[in-house]
Amino acid sequence: MAHPPLEDMLLFFSIGRFCRKSKLRIIGSGFPAKAPEIYAKLHSMTPFLRKLLGQNWLLLLTMLALAVFGVVAIYSATSTRTDAYAADFWRKQANWVAVGVFAFMVTSLIHYRWIRWGALPMYLAGIVFLILTKFIGTKVYGARSWLHLGPINFQPAQLAVVAGIMVLAIFLTQFREMHPMLRLLLSGAIAAAPCLLILMQPDLGEVIIWIPVLLALWFVGGLPLRYLICVILIGIAFIPIAINFGLKPYQQQRITAFTHPDIDKQGSAWAINQSLIAIGSGGWSGKGFKAPNTQIELGFLPATAVHNDYIFSAIGEQWGFVGGILLIGGFALLLMTCLFVAFLAGDQLGLLLVVGISALIFTHIFQNVGMTIAMLPITGVPLPLISYSGSFVLMIMFGLGLVNSVWIHRKIPA
Repeated sequence: MAHPPLEDMLLFFSIGRFCRKSKLRIIGSGFPAKAPEIYAKLHSMTPFLRKLLGQNWLLLLTMLALAVFGVVAIYSATSTRTDAYAADFWRKQANWVAVGVFAFMVTSLIHYRWIRWGALPMYLAGIVFLILTKFIGTKVYGARSWLHLGPINFQPAQLAVVAGIMVLAIFLTQFREMHPMLRLLLSGAIAAAPCLLILMQPDLGEVIIWIPVLLALWFVGGLPLRYLICVILIGIAFIPIAINFGLKPYQQQRITAFTHPDIDKQGSAWAINQSLIAIGSGGWSGKGFKAPNTQIELGFLPATAVHNDYIFSAIGEQWGFVGGILLIGGFALLLMTCLFVAFLAGDQLGLLLVVGISALIFTHIFQNVGMTIAMLPITGVPLPLISYSGSFVLMIMFGLGLVNSVWIHRKIPA
């Protein structure tokens, strides 16, 4: 029997326990001595077991480590709160993480090409939920962005973004021969429908998320570079018009606080200045887990947002530079694993799905961390897998499940 392809070596080494139970010896270095026997044993397993053992373990473990750290960070950031509602945040987050892990595993084991049938209904459901949010949604921090359906409380914008990525991936794959300008306009319309509804809430942060995601999908989807450059230049030209005529007064104040943080330290610039003080006071190793007399405990960081929008500020104060760097390193490992999956994707659809999900996660990380260290204006975007956000954790894990599915099914022909 011929030896398996080189890329199967990762699978061989990742199931060493299975090989030992099957009484197949593995030499400590180099290629397994009985690789043909292992290869035959793998292909004699049931498809379910092969998928279960062949998933991307680095992706799974990194995601779980970040999610668990997020629960710990939320507990530490809210431990000094006296109200019972805030004290329960970490438990609710842990429950959402458990549901998210289940969604991750189910999505991983189902072939990602199922989205050809499931993406459009999810997209349309997201649109319907966004319309319902306009009329019966709950207003939080000035934006009517939360929808209550029985016991479930979630943000439809997050569902719309992930479903939009799936629909765009299918569209850009199916219509590769269409004229680039027409592809650009139609894919832009697919993204514009939820964007307009999200802007009406208004939730500018989630709309901004769409921009790099859409650009990444266009670039990988094969649109000519000259079209993308024109889109970027037109967007830059419209920024002054959008700031002066398209933003609400409080959004304009956030821009002013970002560009001139010393103008109104007790007003619009209060949060960003306190965030910088919290991160700076953490020093090298931080003040410690559940440390007393912190910006968090004294209430200088917004108590209503320290566990979600400003969770990185809390981590910087309690865990210091080391904790912040380790967290960013964990995100870097997660994103590099996703890009590795994209590199080995079996088809264009899988490639676009992974790129879209990776761009979504990266943009959230960049915006959240950037606004807490005054690199970007405050937009109220949560930190993936870390911030207390409930349904957002579920959607991110669902997206990573799609990435894992692309990895598991990369060798199965269309």
